[in-house]
Amino acid sequence: MVASTAAALLVSDAGAGVSPGGALQRDADAVRDAGAIGVLAELRHDGGSARVRSGRAALGSDAPPPPRSPVRIGSASKTFTATLVLQLVGEGRIGLEDTVESHLPGVVRGNGNDGRRITVRRLLQHTSGLPQTFDLPGGESEAEYTKHRFDFHSPRHAVDLAMKHPPSSRPGTGWEYSNTNYALAVLLVEKVTGNTWDQELSRRITIPLALTDTYAPGNTPYLPGAHMRSYRQFAEGGRWTDTTDRVVRHMDGEGSLVSTPSDVNRFLRALLDGELLRPAELHEMQRTVKVTGQPMLEELGMRYGLGLMRFDLSCGGHYWTHFGDVLGTSTRGGVTEDGDRAVTVAATGNGDHLYEEMHRDAFVPMIDRALCGAAE
Repeated sequence: MVASTAAALLVSDAGAGVSPGGALQRDADAVRDAGAIGVLAELRHDGGSARVRSGRAALGSDAPPPPRSPVRIGSASKTFTATLVLQLVGEGRIGLEDTVESHLPGVVRGNGNDGRRITVRRLLQHTSGLPQTFDLPGGESEAEYTKHRFDFHSPRHAVDLAMKHPPSSRPGTGWEYSNTNYALAVLLVEKVTGNTWDQELSRRITIPLALTDTYAPGNTPYLPGAHMRSYRQFAEGGRWTDTTDRVVRHMDGEGSLVSTPSDVNRFLRALLDGELLRPAELHEMQRTVKVTGQPMLEELGMRYGLGLMRFDLSCGGHYWTHFGDVLGTSTRGGVTEDGDRAVTVAATGNGDHLYEEMHRDAFVPMIDRALCGAAE
């Protein structure tokens, strides 16, 4: 556990707020006590909003996390990318039942991988059977991270590495999470539009929604302004490695975005409110399949749509989200089905051995209480 000082920041849009002793603050402190170093959270709903923070901005400092700290949101980026693809579906430029081969000829080929048998839907749904890419170095140890943190690799390179491995399953036969799917989604967006993925992201999502703190870092390894430092514990009991500064170009649409809890909440509410997709495409996004092969997620009843995860709420109904984990930072949250309430929490300080306790015992209860209205 990481002992640290807690602090609260109150923000009210319409007279609503959360007191330092309230449930949202206590839940942020619980994330800190589960192993995180710094925690930021924002709850937003039609009645107002509240932000809290806990822990420290950096090891060796007593300063709390900056209230608008940018963070790497990891795989929460996938929902943004799926939204871009579905916008193109709504424009008739892509079909969900189109094959990958029809748009990206020759890209998915070799060792049993066959783009003629994989549809766009299967990419976004993680039912393509494509192998995960583990060949890029930098995530296994402190020494490896330090050596490779400024390496540059494109999404196409990540796909090419994946093609050196056989499929994990036959397309359409089951759910299996693979970042390769969303590296391909980036290539698909770029091929169909003639623009880069980040240009389309800006034009279609971040500028229309005024997400001023959300961007794709490209080859830039540093975060802007005042921010929390990120830390990874590569082995239980090992020392914390500062993982804040790194190049994540290869992750682009599957995990590279920098954002803030406030911007993520704005995006999620806009998505569920129908500001970004027509009803037909939003409906397709919310058609889910059963998750298999990950016991904790199965236990929590997770189902997966097109770039969206669905979980039950204790107060009834569901919420929609997408987890994000990168070296040193974890992002969790969700939005209710009606788009009324959204919460996002970003925490620095993670490790494989901390994942389950932090997720099940801290993140999940926090999200449930916030979306069920128990955090006021």
